Amino acid sequence: MDKELNVTFLTLDWYTEINKYRYIFFFIMFTLYILIICTNSTILYLIWNHKNLHEPMYIFIAALLLNSVLYSTTVYPKLLIDFSSEKQVTTYSACLFQFFIFYTLVLSEFLLLAAMAYDRYVAICKPLEYQTIMRKTTVGIFLVVAWLVPACQVAVQAIASAEAKLCDSNIKGIFCNNAVYTLQCERSKLITIFGVVIVLDLAILPMLFIVFTYTKIFIVSHRSCKEIRKKAAETCLPHLLVLLSLSVFFVYDVSIARANPDFPKTTRIIMTLQIMLYQPLLNPFIYGLKMKEISKHLNKLLSQTNISPCIKT
Repeated sequence: MDKELNVTFLTLDWYTEINKYRYIFFFIMFTLYILIICTNSTILYLIWNHKNLHEPMYIFIAALLLNSVLYSTTVYPKLLIDFSSEKQVTTYSACLFQFFIFYTLVLSEFLLLAAMAYDRYVAICKPLEYQTIMRKTTVGIFLVVAWLVPACQVAVQAIASAEAKLCDSNIKGIFCNNAVYTLQCERSKLITIFGVVIVLDLAILPMLFIVFTYTKIFIVSHRSCKEIRKKAAETCLPHLLVLLSLSVFFVYDVSIARANPDFPKTTRIIMTLQIMLYQPLLNPFIYGLKMKEISKHLNKLLSQTNISPCIKT
């Protein structure tokens, strides 16, 4: 067994690979972070400000976009500090907190997408019962479950990791994702078992439910009139694109954790950066361009922004 260490600070040692380009990376990541905050916040503002968007589907979209803002804020500010610093260090407790917030928000997206799939199923397959089933109380319960269940399960992982003995103080990554497991002398059975449980009930089962639900929706819409098929395509396609993006993200993250230690460092860094980039950046563009009602309000907002300087002059 490796010798246990008394660790006070952890070093993110992968920055040595990109040290000479760190100011370029800082500028790129800062620009992307501002873009993520602005695009997601714009769609959130539109949903909040327009009463015709206060429907279950748009509330779930708002929750998804809020998640993107929050977990980007969990990672990007620390990332920017590290890019601008000579030494990239953190404490183990701060690392586990980042781990907890990041995975709670990311895994809740699978449950939010499952709730959105159920909402679309009721709207298209049971339209007469929609108002009865998708009440404000139902939406509220879905939102609480989507955030609370991942938080409780990831908390078990974080607490178990806090109790684990550490044999390394160098994180093989640029932020505290599941690379924290590589610091431990031996991964406990609790962490291993709960890891499988989390993957099963917070990722795989929601994905299966979503695929099953959309399959039923497309079967029903195919048998229905052209208007129903158009409605199904307009409202379901964006959700499927987001699910595909999130699934790729999830596979990436698991792949990085399982990657061979000799895996090229630069390649691993690029893969990690893509994890933090695609999902929060794609979501507002997908929903802003593909959802008809949001797109309409977005175009109106942009036209007002373009006109207002002319009015002032």
